Amino acid sequence: MPRRRPGALRAEQQRRRVRTGPPPERIHGLSARTSAAIDRVEQLSGDYFIYPGATDRALRRYRSFLAPPGRKPRYPQTSQCCCRGCSFDDVRHARDVLAGVLQQLPARARGELRRQVARLDGAFRARTLPDPFAGQRQWRSDLWWRRRLAGGRDSG
Repeated sequence: MPRRRPGALRAEQQRRRVRTGPPPERIHGLSARTSAAIDRVEQLSGDYFIYPGATDRALRRYRSFLAPPGRKPRYPQTSQCCCRGCSFDDVRHARDVLAGVLQQLPARARGELRRQVARLDGAFRARTLPDPFAGQRQWRSDLWWRRRLAGGRDSG
């Protein structure tokens, strides 16, 4: 059986990797490789809330919630609508999206995104208060970010 030349094998691999459409946007604070892995997960995910650009939007929402300086406690706002766009009004939904993406990422990209999210999680824990009645109020009280005291608006 004749052997295939290495150049022919590489050319075949290049054809398989050709992406249709524009390259993925790089997510602020993440490498291009991790951004591409996140884009693949978002493209292939069957979850309604994980769509192209959802991870970037979730990270931006999480950062913006924690951005105001000061020590006053922050209270996540409950979203008025459950559609893809309006649900990001609740920062806890943004954290839900990040958790869903983290579960689907390959190991290397998961580690990089997890480090970003862990830093934000620490700030979230420091800036919000625990809710002792979360088990009765929240539908996902098993998640620690859902067991934080919520208010009407993102205010301190």
